[in-house]
Amino acid sequence: MSVYREEIHLRAKDVDLYRRLRTSELFRLLQEASIRHTEQLGMGRDKTLDKGILWVLTQQRCEIRRMPEYDEHIVLKSWPGRNMHLLFPRHYSMETAEGEPLLKASAIWCLVDAKSRKVVFPEKYGVQIDGAETGEEIELPRPIRRLDCTETRDFTVPYSYVDLNGHMNNARYFDLAEDSIPAAAAGEKLRLVCAEYSNEAHLGEQLRLRWSREDRRCYMEGGAEKTCFRMLLEYNG
Repeated sequence: MSVYREEIHLRAKDVDLYRRLRTSELFRLLQEASIRHTEQLGMGRDKTLDKGILWVLTQQRCEIRRMPEYDEHIVLKSWPGRNMHLLFPRHYSMETAEGEPLLKASAIWCLVDAKSRKVVFPEKYGVQIDGAETGEEIELPRPIRRLDCTETRDFTVPYSYVDLNGHMNNARYFDLAEDSIPAAAAGEKLRLVCAEYSNEAHLGEQLRLRWSREDRRCYMEGGAEKTCFRMLLEYNG
């Protein structure tokens, strides 16, 4: 099976004040690896974007041993899992250039019509990605159970957060969470991330954010009339 591989040198723009890879940048790297590998597999924009359909993330999971740091050379790998009808699972791993395991992740993607925003049948557009198992996968993301929240604030989606799909990019939700929840600014180390995206957030839309913390786990959700996202972040201090 085809496994995407990319070598990356982390620069100052990629890390936070603790010189660790930003959570939002990590998920941007995973997203971009997915797109580039899909293109390598012959399922690029001529099959999707140019025909009015979009790749959209629905769920993500990441288990972190150690977040890579400034000036490190890392290796990012990604490969498709076995398709589940309308859903496209994808797996990821990241390690140092010397082979030290850093993290593993998984995600579920689907295709939606750019106008109706409804999920489409991939075979209608000739989209087919053969997946397999390598034995290196972590479990796929699961739905996140809603928790009671103690904190709230409002947030308006700015222009810089919106991507070519016309909605707030998935990676920016992690900036939003870490700007609201004190754990990241306090230097606590992230060990588990679970996220799900159920509705889009568009330019200028106001979201009500709700969050709480219990022991090492932080939960956040946000939306307007409908919930747009839920997220679970686990730290170990």
